[in-house]
Amino acid sequence: MYTTIVLIRHGETEWNTVGKFQGATDIPLSDNGKLQAKQLRKKFALFDDWNLIYSSPLKRALETAEIIASPRNIQPIICNDLTEICFGLWEGLTINDIKDKYPSEYALWINDPVNGPICGGDLSTRNASIRAKRGILDIVDKHPGEKILVVAHGGIIKAALIGLFNWDMTMYNKMFLKNTAVSVLKFDNNLKPILDSFNDVSHLEQKTV
Repeated sequence: MYTTIVLIRHGETEWNTVGKFQGATDIPLSDNGKLQAKQLRKKFALFDDWNLIYSSPLKRALETAEIIASPRNIQPIICNDLTEICFGLWEGLTINDIKDKYPSEYALWINDPVNGPICGGDLSTRNASIRAKRGILDIVDKHPGEKILVVAHGGIIKAALIGLFNWDMTMYNKMFLKNTAVSVLKFDNNLKPILDSFNDVSHLEQKTV
């Protein structure tokens, strides 16, 4: 018996369009982000094998989850452990800004395999991976054998994968998730994870009525 976790990155925000690190800053969906969430809603409306949806408490994730769940009249369940990584001083900056203002700290973040230190906030990718893994396993433990949708953020989803599969911290910058990308994890009775799919955005090619 497998438990299936469908990991979904939130829809686009204005900060996404200009490449700013959002982190724990509570940025809402853009108009295009709402459209993406509606396209995702159409995708999941085709399947009757889920009736639970969890979300990060941040606006961009929660609004995405609410749009997806609206046809079923169910409310997203908040999971604080899946709040986006807090990047501290880096939030509101682009990757080029960070390279310019914090060159040594940036280099350590992307190259350190053990901790992946961050300037403030969660302090490290490792800390975020421990938190994210705990959040996912708690959901799996509560709903054995079910299929659960989980709406969160690109950073914390990558951190969750790092924690669940015991990858080194440099894997964080070797993965990319598009807005509303869908990735699927399956867990056996021993909570052993299998990554079934990653970064699926085929729904964005469909027209929304």
